[in-house]
Amino acid sequence: MKTILLTVLIFGVIINIHELGHFLFAKLFGVRVHEFSFGMGPQLLAWKRGETQYSIRLFPIGGFVAMEGEDEESGDGRAFCNKPAWQRFVILFAGAGMNLLLGLCLLGFTTSQMNLLGTNVVGRTTEGAASASSLQPGDRIIQVNGYNTPGYNDVVFQLIRDQDGVVDLTVLRGGDLSMTRWERTLASLGLGEKDPGEKLSLTIPFQMEDAGDGLRVLKIDFVFLGAERTLSNGIYYTFQQTVSTVKQVWYSFLDIITGRFGLSQLSGPVGTASVIQQASSQGLRSLVMLVAYITINVGVFNLLPIPALDGGRLFFLLIGALLRRPIPQQYEAYINAAGMMLLLIFVGIVTFSDVMKLVTR
Repeated sequence: MKTILLTVLIFGVIINIHELGHFLFAKLFGVRVHEFSFGMGPQLLAWKRGETQYSIRLFPIGGFVAMEGEDEESGDGRAFCNKPAWQRFVILFAGAGMNLLLGLCLLGFTTSQMNLLGTNVVGRTTEGAASASSLQPGDRIIQVNGYNTPGYNDVVFQLIRDQDGVVDLTVLRGGDLSMTRWERTLASLGLGEKDPGEKLSLTIPFQMEDAGDGLRVLKIDFVFLGAERTLSNGIYYTFQQTVSTVKQVWYSFLDIITGRFGLSQLSGPVGTASVIQQASSQGLRSLVMLVAYITINVGVFNLLPIPALDGGRLFFLLIGALLRRPIPQQYEAYINAAGMMLLLIFVGIVTFSDVMKLVTR
């Protein structure tokens, strides 16, 4: 029961933060907002302030902002559909933007609790490890399998993402480890004074290990160098970690589309609740970091050009701007309704898969 309540609370906060973004910018641009609801389903409590009704509904997972002219034509000059395209774009983007901002703040909190921050520099290798014959302490890993890895999280993600264990690394060896990324960029252009090191290409056959659910992942057999946290590098690390998480969501989405990962590697509400339980048992920092990843996932996923999501609406808005005439609301409504049905079916399938995993364990 505790896990269920915690999961409901987390998703309730994340979704209502998202809706708050839409609401705040709709109000800022003078859009007529009929209702701002916390939760879904039957209404429990409602009050009106100005022209907007605020309500609390029975089911705390969810929420919505009902704007005039959002899904239909309207003659009201303050309707969403009659606002300039750039204002509609900002209103639609603001929901995901609030999720990303929340994720940034939460990651900032977890960073403030760390004494050492991860880097993309090799600290030491272990004797007998597959990487020991190729990597050296002080090597800065700047690419993994052709993907840029400016930070610790990027390196780890791309290594884990590898499927056969044979990894192509690009490293800087023998350089000044105190150099910032900006200084390394200047050095690559011949404008810096510090030496970034010699660029080397390495191919390392790492060992693979079983991660469950039929998934095998690469075993990272070396230790990363930690950097003592300061105010400046803590802020930089937080932003870098947020950007890295956004990229991870995007890469993971592409992996699902291309079939790189199957249904067994996806988690729906049931699977997420299980992960939340594990994170909460490990302490506040683990739980906060997980919530940060979830809210960033929600923000990025909502920006994908899928009908019924904010990204789908943004896509229609951009198409209308290119054609110099808006897409008819009725056609957009039909496509969004179809997209919502497909999303619900997909969530149902993933949830069923989660339940089957729990039953068969």
